[in-house]
Amino acid sequence: MKRDFYEVLGVERGADIETIKKAYRKLALRYHPDRNPDDPEAESRFKEINEAYDVLKDEKKRAAYDAMGHAAFANGGAHAHGFEGFARGFDADHFSDIFDQFFGEMMGGQRGRSGRRRGADQKVELEITLEEAFRGAEKQVRVHTLVRCETCRGSGAAPGSEPTLCPTCEGAGRLRARQGFFTIEQTCPHCGGSGRVISDPCKDCGGRGLKEKDRTLTVRIPRGVEEGTRIRLAGEGSAGLHGGPPGDLYIFLTIRRHPIFEREGAHLFCRVPLPMTTAILGGELEIPTIDGARTVLKIPEGTQSGRRFRLKGKGMPELRSERRGDMIVEARVETPVRLNRKQKELVQRLAEELGEKQSPESRNFFDRVKAFWEDLTE
Repeated sequence: MKRDFYEVLGVERGADIETIKKAYRKLALRYHPDRNPDDPEAESRFKEINEAYDVLKDEKKRAAYDAMGHAAFANGGAHAHGFEGFARGFDADHFSDIFDQFFGEMMGGQRGRSGRRRGADQKVELEITLEEAFRGAEKQVRVHTLVRCETCRGSGAAPGSEPTLCPTCEGAGRLRARQGFFTIEQTCPHCGGSGRVISDPCKDCGGRGLKEKDRTLTVRIPRGVEEGTRIRLAGEGSAGLHGGPPGDLYIFLTIRRHPIFEREGAHLFCRVPLPMTTAILGGELEIPTIDGARTVLKIPEGTQSGRRFRLKGKGMPELRSERRGDMIVEARVETPVRLNRKQKELVQRLAEELGEKQSPESRNFFDRVKAFWEDLTE
């Protein structure tokens, strides 16, 4: 029993012609015999799709089908006139769209003349310091790449000779054959897709027109670059085949870990050990900045470990901007170690003198702990 044509194409009965066309193209491409060799079920589905589309794309046939269903075209019915089935009902214009999609995928989207081919893009990783990212720099990179053979000037032919047009494909690089509605395209086996034939190849490059070479390039690093920044050097990749344009070179930056600063965007973080006496009494600390200068940081009395101080405009520059981020200094109060007996006695006397009043955070914490234990025992 035949399935409903709308069900076959997966569309609603009130669908417009563009929706029907879109559904048809998608299904025809999916179940095309060339994509499903030796699959009888796919071939049967393909025919069913085309039969449904042949009816629904035509206003008169669709109206007859909506009124009478499959009976409209059975036994030579009045509405069957002009219905020619799959073989002649295949829409050549829409098949052309399918052909472009199908073969475009198989051939990487490259059709037509292929003698001149663009060179490959290349990638190089480059490590820089945080200071170089701050001020910008010029760096040298070494690249192993393909360059044009100077002996044959990239033609692949020995000096004094020239490549000739391929007689098989007449320079197109591809051969096309039409079989009914189908057009088959393939790489020319005689010239390998180049469209040219070299009878006397260059001895230096073996007829390729390209040679391997190590090159040293200068890369300008702009101020403010971050980890993973990509710099593109147009035309500095591998040379193109048969005179084609060169590819591009991409520089991917990594930034070496700094012994003092940690970076987050345009801001810098610096953890500074703070002597306990300075944290208690207050004082000043001399802090380095990324530009090589020094700045004095005032430490107030009673500074706790973890307190942060913000130095405006002392961070990294923003890329392609004159603005700079901030520098965040985090104080880490340092407990004295390896005290002698006299020093320990002094600390003990100080602890007895201070009591709990001078440690409000500690007192508040243990008050909460006491309340917690009391709640558990109730």
